[in-house]
Amino acid sequence: MLLKCQKAAVRRKLRDRNPELFSAFEIFDHARSPAFSLLLLTTTAPRGKCLNYRRAQKVIWRTIYKQASWRQRPSHDSFKIQFRLRFGTTGEESVPCRNLVPETSAKMAHTMREVARRAGVSLATVSRVLNNTQYISEETRRRVLETVHEFNYFKNVHAKRLATGRSDLFGLVISEIANPYFPEIIRGFQATAWNHGFDVLLCNTEYDSERTKAVLRKLRESDVRGAAIVTSSVDRNMASDLTAAGIPLVLCNSDPAGKLVGNISIDYEPGINKAIQHVVEFGHRRAAVIAGPGDNWTAATIKNALVSGLTARGLKPLCVLESNYRVDAGASAVRQVLSRRETPTVMFCGNDLIAMGAMSALEEAGVKVPEDVSVIGIDDIFFAFLARPPLTTISVPREQLGVQAFEALNKILKLKHHKGSNYTLETDLVVRKSTAPARRN
Repeated sequence: MLLKCQKAAVRRKLRDRNPELFSAFEIFDHARSPAFSLLLLTTTAPRGKCLNYRRAQKVIWRTIYKQASWRQRPSHDSFKIQFRLRFGTTGEESVPCRNLVPETSAKMAHTMREVARRAGVSLATVSRVLNNTQYISEETRRRVLETVHEFNYFKNVHAKRLATGRSDLFGLVISEIANPYFPEIIRGFQATAWNHGFDVLLCNTEYDSERTKAVLRKLRESDVRGAAIVTSSVDRNMASDLTAAGIPLVLCNSDPAGKLVGNISIDYEPGINKAIQHVVEFGHRRAAVIAGPGDNWTAATIKNALVSGLTARGLKPLCVLESNYRVDAGASAVRQVLSRRETPTVMFCGNDLIAMGAMSALEEAGVKVPEDVSVIGIDDIFFAFLARPPLTTISVPREQLGVQAFEALNKILKLKHHKGSNYTLETDLVVRKSTAPARRN
């Protein structure tokens, strides 16, 4: 058996002089030693020499049997099958030595060291340019990027993770990928992460407890640097395993910040107060509230703010209903509202999807929006502008939420004691065509 130093020397020599042959290490995955023996067989044979098929098979098998431990040795039948499949021969014909090397149309990928050597800079400088982590002069950056383009070089994130022991992933957990509330959050979070040289692992819970547990387990298995959880369906207790593993979190509308935990609160009161003042000025006196799910922290916060705000201005809601965050739920709730003896002149909805479902159901019932009933949503998703009529809504700065979530995680990682902070984002009212003066009875 060759000494380790001999193997290392052959590897270095082969890698520098013949990258194609170096890829022969990939031929067999039984063990490193057998693969190395096969490589030696191909490189030590004289150029152009052909080996008899059975002779080649016998030499390789003997080398594998001697160098591999008993746990790593394949069965002889298994080996013969793999040999035949690999070299495409079953008879006594000769096997050219070059056939023992995987065919490839491209040369072995260039390394960062080669990029640094060609650009005339250090490895650290190449890393900083590619990761955009520190200031580098424009001339040096240009030279490095030109070399990267010339060599068609790409970072090997797996190799970097093995070398540093750290992942370049940040996790982002949302409720539902189909919900139009989340795209702007994803865009803000991902753009900021990419600008800092990191990637994003996106997970959605689908409002399911078992899936939520699987998502949290996936984040831990992926060894993310940090995770932003922008759904109220996941609280701090559920995510405690992540912080116990040293993974910082940023939650949304949760408990105050602490060690390894930051919190971003959305202050709905400014937007809600403006919306209530808006309908009061239009002369509305009868209101209804269609809130989100009762077990959702954010939905409960919005419902309480609406009820208390309306009551304070003498518009105590005729009814307060709960529904899920989907269009069909808003339509179903409206049918319940219209079945009552006294109907409202304005409806406040827990989000824009509920509001659009409500407008659809009102239209089906022959009730005009906004002439008969005004409708107000929350979130200001893109579809709110496209609704007919365009929806008056309370705007939530969702892209800013995504940006703030990543910056909060990055700050926790940089602080010595890894303590999180509290952040607040305010809402505002966007007036469109779904509100109008109250009808006169």
